[in-house]
Amino acid sequence: MKKLLKGVLKDIKPTKEEEKKIKKKIREFLSRLNKGLKDGKAVLGGSGAKGTWLSKQHDADVFVQYNYKKYKDKSDKLSDILEKDLKKIFSGVKRLHGSRDYFQIRKEDFTFEVVPILKITKAKDAVNITDASPLHARWVNKSKPLADEIRLTKQFCKAIGVYGAESYIKGFSGYMCEILTINYGGFLKLVKKAAKWKPKTVIDFKGYYKNKRDVLFNLNKSKTEGPMVIVDPVDKSRNAAAALGEEKYLKFICICKEFLKNPSKEFFEIKEIKIDDLNKTAGKDKLIVLNIESLKGKEDVVGSKLLKAFEFIDKKLEKKGFKVYSSGWKWDKKKDAKFWFIIDKKKLSMYIEKEGPPKEMKKHVKKFKKKYKRTSVKNGKLYAKVKRKYREPERLVKDLIKKRYVKEKTKKVKLL
Repeated sequence: MKKLLKGVLKDIKPTKEEEKKIKKKIREFLSRLNKGLKDGKAVLGGSGAKGTWLSKQHDADVFVQYNYKKYKDKSDKLSDILEKDLKKIFSGVKRLHGSRDYFQIRKEDFTFEVVPILKITKAKDAVNITDASPLHARWVNKSKPLADEIRLTKQFCKAIGVYGAESYIKGFSGYMCEILTINYGGFLKLVKKAAKWKPKTVIDFKGYYKNKRDVLFNLNKSKTEGPMVIVDPVDKSRNAAAALGEEKYLKFICICKEFLKNPSKEFFEIKEIKIDDLNKTAGKDKLIVLNIESLKGKEDVVGSKLLKAFEFIDKKLEKKGFKVYSSGWKWDKKKDAKFWFIIDKKKLSMYIEKEGPPKEMKKHVKKFKKKYKRTSVKNGKLYAKVKRKYREPERLVKDLIKKRYVKEKTKKVKLL
């Protein structure tokens, strides 16, 4: 196992040369930004500040810290203040909506996300969740020897499709990966423990509360509805796992078990969705693949729309009587997405039996008989024999992608 993880780390950890180049880019960007700022100070944030970033990562988070006393009552104006400065310093500044608007600046093949925050020393002083981000970095940096272990956790989560706290993913955030790895003392220790996780796992690394019950009692109920509660080490009132959904939680547990049974480098490899592979998985069953061109906009919003379109089609297939053995979707976070559905190859019967009212309900019986000509009585209830509109899934999917609901959430949809 040690040899395997060492090999994975070699692939995902930035080389000295790569690190040198990236640090130079960041240093130059911060220097230029700080020279042009009227107020505030720009500092590196995210995985760059924590030393947990992965190889071939072409983005960095930059926080512009503003004096707390001076700006705490103008928190909602920080984005406007920063925007004026950024537009004087850089070209192509893109404003993105968030809990507090932030900015994207591309320099060659590298993207900087610039976030205005209040400079705080205690999480309780945060006016916006992003204000506490440097405190997260400070806490993670206390466990520097575990930086490579955190890299393994992040890569594992990315490869198995559970990484990201966005609303359309509902997975493990980078900060969650860091807390979990530090809490258990390494990647492998985390995987071994996670394989035994039960519903409503509670982790309180700093021991802010007496026990699990105490945690659930004191934290905001709306933030503890998910499958996991991780008390934020820098803010005891916050659940760092609040965005995690049950599907990604269970998937992580399941794949941790698989990895322990059969450890392999494949668990760390991010795979592209290939039609040939899907065809192999489908075997003799039907495979339906949709190529989607996504809308333009904020990643979280566009991703959520794609998810809703996918779920709409998935549920309609089930509702119309088709056996969907497997389905999924993937988006490159730019413009291309794929939806796929593996469905029982059997053609559905020509007729379905529609349940009606009990025979004693004369008024409803009359209406039912008026609507359906071929009715019968079984166990005191009326039933009608109705001809199916869709016997094959392709026809249904073709009609569904023309629906307004799908069209509003995608730019273009093509059935392959």
